[in-house]
Amino acid sequence: MGTSYETWIGNRYVRSRSSNSFVSLISAISMLGIAIAVTVLIVVMSVVNGFERELKDRLLAMTSHASIENVDGELTTSESLIETAIRNPRVRAAAPYVDGQALLVFEKQLSGAELRGIEPQLEADVSGIGGVMQEGSLDDLAAGGFKIVLGVELADALRVGVGDKVTVTLAQGRVTPAGILPRTKRFTVSGLYRVGMYEFDRRLAFVNIGDAQKLYRKKDTVTGVRLAVTEIYEAPAIVREVALDHGELVLVSDWTRRHVNFFRSIQITKSILFVILLMVIAVAAFNIVSTLVMVVKDKQADIAILRTVGARPAGILRVFVTQGSIIGVAGTLAGIAFGVLLALNLEPIVGFFESALGIKFLAADVYFISDLPSELRYGDVARIAVIALALALISTLYPAWVAAKTAPAEALRYD
Repeated sequence: MGTSYETWIGNRYVRSRSSNSFVSLISAISMLGIAIAVTVLIVVMSVVNGFERELKDRLLAMTSHASIENVDGELTTSESLIETAIRNPRVRAAAPYVDGQALLVFEKQLSGAELRGIEPQLEADVSGIGGVMQEGSLDDLAAGGFKIVLGVELADALRVGVGDKVTVTLAQGRVTPAGILPRTKRFTVSGLYRVGMYEFDRRLAFVNIGDAQKLYRKKDTVTGVRLAVTEIYEAPAIVREVALDHGELVLVSDWTRRHVNFFRSIQITKSILFVILLMVIAVAAFNIVSTLVMVVKDKQADIAILRTVGARPAGILRVFVTQGSIIGVAGTLAGIAFGVLLALNLEPIVGFFESALGIKFLAADVYFISDLPSELRYGDVARIAVIALALALISTLYPAWVAAKTAPAEALRYD
């Protein structure tokens, strides 16, 4: 009986239609504040999770899980190294590559770029470049054809398209009777790719590994060998195993070393944002304190009557804890519903506003990712819900304690 009447009274105070409607308005505002704060926190955490996912996927689409190079940059034993790597059960594929810097020129446009020589068939197994081709194919990079694949941003900067010819100029020169002249070679654009990361789309171009060896005069040597492993988080251990099995002095690297600062900064940003937005939830939850204080003040006569008919202080305490809990639970559930709905549909919503307003929220030349991704993790949702409910419950304790300490005689003195 005690529990039922306390719950009934607390619920009725929340939905009160009495003459003092201001108290009910404050209760609704408190619910709305918690709902907005929970929604914002869920959406922001989903966006940060999406950035982390997209950064990892797009980085690994263009960079290998691990790589092995010679100490002087001239690897002469690439074939035996690839055989050693393939024998390792945790290595999925291996491919040689040649890296170098070049200046690309088309008419009056020019741009610096990283030129990477690859074997098209092997490269498709160690990176995802084949899956992001917008025009053409990696298979068009035949040896001796002197064809080149550009990122869409680099192609836009040079104002070239498939079929155009660009001049590749190297800093290394050749000695002639007229002096030292830079080495140049004309390549035909055979394809365009788009990863969605400005760093790659603007600065990286692909050619056949044989053409790159001729261009950089490497003969039969390569810069290194790239590996694709079965477990990406075990890449540091796997690449060391391969290097030790190979038996030569080499330099090893992996994706966690090359891009560790990106992921570390995302984790730090996520933690900071979570704490800051948690304070917003705390402010919204503590609005319940002012709401219940006003309710207690408004319901002094009701409290006194309940006490005179036998209600105990603990019962009065539970009435107002129930009222505050209803506000907190309703606000949290509404926030979770709106937050999950927005997080799951954020990308099309942002795309609609970008096309409608003609703006781009993330500038490609400023941010690593030009799209606004979102990844909802229900573990984050559960953690946010628990914290919001806990803060709401804590906010009810002081006003409920004040109500429980109300003296009936004092409350009814002027009534």
